[in-house]
Amino acid sequence: MSSAISVKALEKVYGGAVPKRALKGIDLDIPQGSMFGLLGPNGAGKSTFINILAGLVNKTSGTARVWGHDIDANPRNARASIGVVPQELVFDAFFTPYEMLEVQAGMYGVPKAERRTEELLKAVHLWDKRDAYSRTLSGGMKRRLLVAKAMVHTPPVLILDEPTAGVDIELRQLLWDYVRSMHKRGTTIVLTTHYLEEAQELCDTIAIINHGEVVCSEPTGQLLARIDEKEILFDLDSPIDEVPADLAQFRVRLVTPTRLSVQISRESDDVGAVLSAVAGSGLQVRDLSTNETDLEDIFLQLTRDPNADEAA
Repeated sequence: MSSAISVKALEKVYGGAVPKRALKGIDLDIPQGSMFGLLGPNGAGKSTFINILAGLVNKTSGTARVWGHDIDANPRNARASIGVVPQELVFDAFFTPYEMLEVQAGMYGVPKAERRTEELLKAVHLWDKRDAYSRTLSGGMKRRLLVAKAMVHTPPVLILDEPTAGVDIELRQLLWDYVRSMHKRGTTIVLTTHYLEEAQELCDTIAIINHGEVVCSEPTGQLLARIDEKEILFDLDSPIDEVPADLAQFRVRLVTPTRLSVQISRESDDVGAVLSAVAGSGLQVRDLSTNETDLEDIFLQLTRDPNADEAA
């Protein structure tokens, strides 16, 4: 078995006066040991996908396996193989963090001698709050408590659904440090986030879902290479009114009177030729910078509504 999660032709149709196909027969394999990013606009089908794996939503058709266990044929083992950190901060406000993890471990049948409550609370920096009512915790602390709660049964797969929404920078770094440490110990991490820079930095593989369909699923580096455009920005000492004729052979635009932009292809254009042409044009360059393709560019390209472009 090489896949932590494997779904084939997975479909979900919500009934009603106008049925809605939330998932349109998707195929997706998430490798064991990966840090996998699952991205998509609001309403794309990410939460439906996660809730089906967690046993909270019934699929309409198709198959889904978690750690080799079919969610229909072996639901108990499938659910025991996965921990889900939900987007919503939902738990009993009158439980303390210690009590909450003990109860959760008991629900999964973890013997008292094998429970990791102290270890988990220390790992998410909540040991000093172990006896406080959960309702008194800050938003960031509640997020970290949900991560600990999802790990009480030591699942091989952890799904993080928007884990850093509303979390400040310092707490976000603490959370990611812990997630990285779990990943190093072999836990497969599945991350959904609207912070695309997080996905680009953390994930080795990324899938993008749009309108209930997987529009891409590939290694992060390969995905970023889809667009090979690069922008070189020249900040000039003196303002100019138009692009010098020496630069007409390149894709150049005047951003401001003192800023020049040159678009190049990393595959076919010669950066040295651009720099030589700028120097030969007589322009005095004060500073130079480059803009690389990032995940946001790819995401917008793959999820853009063509009808919206036509309407515009």
